[in-house]
Amino acid sequence: MCDNILKINLSLFLLFAWLQGSAKVEWHSSVENNYWIKEKQPVLSKQQSKGSKLIKVTDQKAQKIDGLGGTFNEIGWDMLCLLDESARNKVFYELFSPEESNYSYCRMPVGASDYALNYYSLNDVADDFDMINFSVDRDRHILMKYIKAAQTVRPDLKIWASPWSPPAWMKTNNHYASSIDNDEINHNGLPDHLEQELPCTGFKMQKRYLEAYAKYFVEFVNAYSNNGIEISALNVQNEPCSTQKYASCVWRPEDLAYFIGNFLGPEFEREGIPTEIYFGTINRDNPEFTRVALNYPPAAKFLAGAGFQWDGKGAIPYISKEYPNLKMMHTEAECGNGSNDWDAAEHTWWQMVHYLTNGACVFTYWNMVLDNEGVSPWGWKQNALISIDKDKKEVRYNPEFYLMKHLCHAVNPGDYRLETQGDNDILAFNNSQGKTTVVLVNRENIEKQVSLKVGNEYLNIILKPKSFNTFEIC
Repeated sequence: MCDNILKINLSLFLLFAWLQGSAKVEWHSSVENNYWIKEKQPVLSKQQSKGSKLIKVTDQKAQKIDGLGGTFNEIGWDMLCLLDESARNKVFYELFSPEESNYSYCRMPVGASDYALNYYSLNDVADDFDMINFSVDRDRHILMKYIKAAQTVRPDLKIWASPWSPPAWMKTNNHYASSIDNDEINHNGLPDHLEQELPCTGFKMQKRYLEAYAKYFVEFVNAYSNNGIEISALNVQNEPCSTQKYASCVWRPEDLAYFIGNFLGPEFEREGIPTEIYFGTINRDNPEFTRVALNYPPAAKFLAGAGFQWDGKGAIPYISKEYPNLKMMHTEAECGNGSNDWDAAEHTWWQMVHYLTNGACVFTYWNMVLDNEGVSPWGWKQNALISIDKDKKEVRYNPEFYLMKHLCHAVNPGDYRLETQGDNDILAFNNSQGKTTVVLVNRENIEKQVSLKVGNEYLNIILKPKSFNTFEIC
């Protein structure tokens, strides 16, 4: 008798589940000036709605995700220090809490970036080949505090790093900049005769400098580890294909590969450094630049993958297919010109789709926090996820902040990207518990009727005009 009642109840439960859809769906949407809205729970159906556009999420796994996040820079911490403790803690919660934006893998510079407060390296004592004067004392007061504040919210936060420039004394022009500053305000003071030329290498390719630079990276990784911050990966040079008026260094690919294969890699191996080495961050669309290193056996032995940003978007489709056993990394979102508007967010969405569908296991936004002007010390106005009014001490979350939340909120390290069909404005992911996350964007000015097929069921929905949408299906 009891068994029959149990069977009847189970049958009723299964029927109810079928009628309601076999999975729970949580849907958040954003339109301009109305962000991260929890929509009424949609119901999975056995049929596609009439007249809708069919978009399929397949069960075909693509790359495994290592993590998603933004970049720690000195000016960002400087702005956060303007806030009182409560407001500052809220920013970190919004960025790093698994309940909110859920950033899991972030970038930091080794020494000065273009959003450092000024030029510096971790050893500015000329010809200190033994790294006796290596020091992270400055970082303890700025970058480390920034990162550790994030770690209080996300203790398992992973960090990867890249230098914009070696110590100036290791460069052929003995200066942090590579090109002269033609602005009315000369920000870097580089004389014309010290400007570096492409495609020459700006590093002093002599054994003692190469050995010293390898030691410099070992000291960096160990110093951060001793301060509770593990460096998971190193992209060896930020944008080696460009001369810049801020901290920078150009490298021929042959020379950068030679340094990695004969100095950096062996030094990491001797010292037991577990940090992964990437050939990056490459900002050239010609894939041959990257092939040079990946095809050089001494370097290839030590390379976990390659990192791409800006014009590197033209190379990653080739490299990811030609070297399927190496990991691809997106290293910097294109940072706009301080617009911080919806159009900028749509452009960043295009980058997300391009890099992730071409095999990137990491997506990295650029500045997480700036002031309301967003101007670097070198005069370039750029976007940020969060803008802080220096006078009013007010915090503004920009459209790209919410776009990043739509991507990152339910995607964690170890999740897999899933292949999709039927639309270009979609990314889908699956985790080991069977949860599927779909980010779907409508860039049109009209509503979009969609049937999203996941497994054998359909999610029949109407996307608002100009909207970002995240669906969590479990």
